[in-house]
Amino acid sequence: MRWFFLILAIASITVALAIGPRGEKFSTPPFMLFPDMDNQYKVKAQKPSEFFENGQGARVPVEGTVPFGYAPPKEGVSAAGPLDFSRGDDYLNTGLFGDFYGKGFPGEIKLDETLLARGKERFRISCSPCHGMSGNGAGIVSKYWAIPPTANLVDPRVKSMPEGQIFWTITHGKGLMGPYNGVLSVKDRWAIVAYLRGLQAASGN
Repeated sequence: MRWFFLILAIASITVALAIGPRGEKFSTPPFMLFPDMDNQYKVKAQKPSEFFENGQGARVPVEGTVPFGYAPPKEGVSAAGPLDFSRGDDYLNTGLFGDFYGKGFPGEIKLDETLLARGKERFRISCSPCHGMSGNGAGIVSKYWAIPPTANLVDPRVKSMPEGQIFWTITHGKGLMGPYNGVLSVKDRWAIVAYLRGLQAASGN
C-alpha cells in the first residue's frame, strides 16, 4: 500500500511541476525535450554571419559566373537555348494560345528520334515513379504510398487532351503533382509530351 502512495505522490508532484508554471514568463529559454528542428544552424535571409570575414550572411556570386543554362545574349541574338526553363508568353513556353490550350507541337520543336529518345529518358526519370514506365499510373510509389491513384496517362481522357494542355500540366503541376518548370527545360517538357504520345499510340486505348 505504501508503494501506491509513494507512486501517487511522485505522480502528483510531477503533474504539479508540469502544470504549475504554465502562463509564467521566464528569463531563460525553456527546456525543449523535443526540439523538432526549431533551432537549426543555418543562415537566414538578410541575417549576419560570423562565419564570413565581413560578417555578411548573404553572398554575392563569384565574379564572372552566370546562371546555369544561360549565356548573355549578343547584340541581335536571342538568349534562348536548349536549357531554358520558361520565358515569354508564346506557345513554346506556355502551351497556350491566349486563354486556350494549343494543339500540336511548336514550330521550334523538331519531332525526330533524338527528341523521342530524350523524352523517353526524361519520362523515366521524372514521371515513371508515379505514372509507371508505360504511363498507366501504376508507378513504384503506388506500392508504398497511401495516396490517391495516379493519373493513367494512356487513358482516352488524357489521350484526347491537346499537346498544349499536357505541356501546361507538366509545367504547373496538378493535384499532388508539383510543377516541373524548374526541373525540366522547355524542350525537355515538349520531349516528354512527344514520348507520351508514342506511349498512348502503343497502348491501343
